[in-house]
Amino acid sequence: MTAEGSRSDRAQSAVVGVAILLGLTVVGVGVLTAAAGTAIQEGASTAATARVADGLDDALDAGTAAEGDATVRLAGGTIRVADRRVRVLNDSGVVWTAAAGGLVYESGDRRVSAVAGAVAVGEGNRSRLDAPPSIAPANGTLYVGVPVLNASGTDAVSARGTTVPVRLETAPTHERRLLPTDRYRVAVETAAPGAWERAFRDRNATTTRRDFDGDGTPSVVAAFPGRRTVHLVVHDVRLRMEVGA
Repeated sequence: MTAEGSRSDRAQSAVVGVAILLGLTVVGVGVLTAAAGTAIQEGASTAATARVADGLDDALDAGTAAEGDATVRLAGGTIRVADRRVRVLNDSGVVWTAAAGGLVYESGDRRVSAVAGAVAVGEGNRSRLDAPPSIAPANGTLYVGVPVLNASGTDAVSARGTTVPVRLETAPTHERRLLPTDRYRVAVETAAPGAWERAFRDRNATTTRRDFDGDGTPSVVAAFPGRRTVHLVVHDVRLRMEVGA
C-alpha cells in the first residue's frame, strides 16, 4: 500500500470514529435527558403526595379538637370519601363498632389514606404511617381514640392538569366511654394493612387480618396482651368536602 493510501485510510477511520463518538454522545444525552425527566416527574409526584398527607393530617387532627376549615391543594389524582369501619372486640365478639369513614387520595400507584386518626402513605404494595393512630396500651388500660367522619358535600374531587383546591370543613362533638376490664382487640379496616400492622406491633400487639364484611378491604386486628380497661373516645366529626379556596 502506498503512503498516500495509508493516509487516506487513516483519514476515513478518523471520520468514522468521530461519527461513532458523536452518535454515542447523542444517545448518552438522550438517556440522561430521559432519566432526568423521569426523576423530576417522580420528585414532583412524591412532593404532591407529601403535601396531601400533611394537609389531611393537619385538617383532621385539628378537626377532632374544634371546628376547622382547611384547604388541601391537589396537583393531580383524586380524593374521595371511603367506607371504613373500626371495631373493638373481646373474646365474645364485637363490643363496639362505628362506620369511621376515611379520606383516600390516589394518583397513579401513589395513595394517601386518613382513617381512624392515622395517615398512611403508600406506593404500589408498600405503605407507611406518616401520622400514628390514637390507639395505645398503658398501665392496664387501652386508649382508643377514633374520629368518625360524617361526610357531606361532594364525595370525590379530581385534578387533571391543574391545581384544584379542596376545602375541608370540620365540626366535632365528643363521646367518652369506659369499657370494663377484659381482653381486647381493635380492628381497623384499611387498604394499607402493612403500615397498620407495623404500628400495632410497635405497641406490643399481635396482629391478624380479617375481612369482616367481605368487601375486599381487610381489617388489621390487633390483640393487646393481658386484661385491660378501654378508654374509648369517639370524635364525631361532621366533615364537608367541596372544591374551593
